[in-house]
Formats: sequence, structure tokens, C-alpha cells
Amino acid sequence: MAKIATERNLDLIAALRGCQKRLRAFIARRTASLADAEDVYQEISYQLIKADSYLHPVEQVAAWLYRAARNELIDRSRKKRELLLSDMLDKQWPAGDELGEILLNPQNSAEDHYLSQLVWQELEQALADMPLAQREAFEKTELQGYSFKQLADETGTAVETLLSRKHQAVLFLRLRLQVLYDALIDT
Repeated sequence: MAKIATERNLDLIAALRGCQKRLRAFIARRTASLADAEDVYQEISYQLIKADSYLHPVEQVAAWLYRAARNELIDRSRKKRELLLSDMLDKQWPAGDELGEILLNPQNSAEDHYLSQLVWQELEQALADMPLAQREAFEKTELQGYSFKQLADETGTAVETLLSRKHQAVLFLRLRLQVLYDALIDT
């Protein structure tokens, strides 16, 4: 049985290589960068091996790959791109925004230093009160720079689950830190 599965995987890889050039071109025309195109190609290659089984073999490999590529591109276009906290300072927070300046700029005065410590303490307390799985997803992706793929590989948890956990963590933090944010903006 294992020999049949190995032979089948080799057949799938051969079929994938046979349409690789056209498939990569198809994906590249529909993505913003070559890196995104490569990510999509790798994902559908992985999905092909995962989807094919002895009981449900993929018959038309090329057609399946193009359909999977199209679906993956649609899924990616629907999802919001995750930004790191430092990216948000540059792209979403207008110049002069107090919270961004407090969190990420060097402190020039004792008051700035105190406010920065206050915000970071509140953030640490909110993270400590958060469920462990949500906290790990938030800390590793936002504060430690992990990609969701890296975190999924490290933890063995599905990327979709990690995205959901991070989303729940962000909602928790928004509610928890809103009072502090309002107080800082009003001063």
C-alpha cells in the first residue's frame, strides 16, 4: 500500500512539473508580486498532495491545479493583509497621532517616558489576561514578526485557526485598551 502511495505521489509531482510553467504564468498574471505568486504556487502544490488519496484520486491534475489556483487567489484577495504594529505607524496613523508616538518613538521627556511605560504596562496586563492561544498568536505575529505560516509550522495549528485566534486577540485588546486610548487622546 505504501509503495502505491509513493508511486501516486511521484505521478502527481510529474503532472505538476508538466504544467508548472503555464501554471506559474497564470498565477503571476493575477498577483501583485512574484513572491505572492510563489506562495500561491507552493500552497496549491501542497494542497494537491494533501487532497489526493487512494479512495479519492485527483483524475484531471492540470484542471484541478488551475481551479485550486483560482480559488486560492480569490481567498487571498478577500482576506485583509495583516500588518505589523510598526507598519501601522507608517501607513495608518497620521503624523502627530499621540498613541503611535507614545508607543514607537523615543521618549524625549519624563512625561513621554511615563506615558510609554503606562501604555506598555496596560498592554502587558491585557495580554496576560487573554487566553493563552490568542496571546501566543498575537505576540508571535505582531511583536515577534512571525508569519502565520511559520507559526503554523511551529505549533502544528492550521493557519486559519491562528488567524481566528489573532482576530479574537485584537478584538479583546481593542475593548480592553479603549479607555486608556481615549484618556491619552483627550489629554
